[in-house]
Amino acid sequence: MIYTALIISLLVNIFLGWYLATVLRKFLYISENMSDLFLLLKSFRAFIKSLYSMESYHGEPLIQELVYKTKEIIGEMESFRDIFEATLDEELEEELDAATTPQEAT
Repeated sequence: MIYTALIISLLVNIFLGWYLATVLRKFLYISENMSDLFLLLKSFRAFIKSLYSMESYHGEPLIQELVYKTKEIIGEMESFRDIFEATLDEELEEELDAATTPQEAT
């Protein structure tokens, strides 16, 4: 009886270890892609801002709304990024700041 319980416990522990490894692999994949998506959205926002500041589009309400919606989306992405903060890549953060800061100044 005790050997049966031991074998069942061992099998359950092996299954739970496999399940945990699978979930962690998926978590890391999502975390890495979240950073890439955030970088893409920040550069898109910088592009839209530069487009909005062009003379032919300045004051265009549709582009102004696009800038506003992009800002909202980035805000939501930042809240998700906080969840995955443990796996953020520092080099990617520096690249993000370098890519977006000069463009947003215009």
